[in-house]
Amino acid sequence: MSEVLRRQVDNASYRTTIDIGASRGRQIIWYFVNIIFFKNSFNIFSALKVRLLKWFGAELGKGVVIKPSVNIKFPWKLKVGDHSWIGEEVWIDNLSDVTIGSNVTLSQGSLLLTGTHDHSKTSFDFLSYPIVLEDGVWIGAKAVVYGGVICRTHSILGINSVAEKELDPYTIYKGNPAVPVLRRVIV
Repeated sequence: MSEVLRRQVDNASYRTTIDIGASRGRQIIWYFVNIIFFKNSFNIFSALKVRLLKWFGAELGKGVVIKPSVNIKFPWKLKVGDHSWIGEEVWIDNLSDVTIGSNVTLSQGSLLLTGTHDHSKTSFDFLSYPIVLEDGVWIGAKAVVYGGVICRTHSILGINSVAEKELDPYTIYKGNPAVPVLRRVIV
């Protein structure tokens, strides 16, 4: 076996260069606000959640709907356009910026995942890349969008699908990894 194949990950040497973008105190306060008002399935008041997100630095447009049991890592790294819908149990793991356009739907249990690790290094370095969902995008239930992906205008990512690369406009994608299966026609 070659020397390269015998190397192992050494978590003790793990390093991250991510810029959280908020003080430790602000992060701790958000942690508890997120648990009490967002992840809590009994909180059905979308307007209150919108106000809290704005207070913590999120940029949100008019008519944004946030359903119960939503998990948002860092609101100060979130931008959402007008009339977008964030469904039940959506997880926005935004260690990097996440930009969501207008009239976007994030269906139940979908995951926007900006972070990963460099599996080729023994230090298993943390990496994070932004996500952009342009206007009219629909992310299906339990679908996953990886960091660095741009979902172009009115594209659809089907149920349980995984977007690892850019989605073309007005195209429906399914599978893991997601592949184009149909053209989206809006009448």
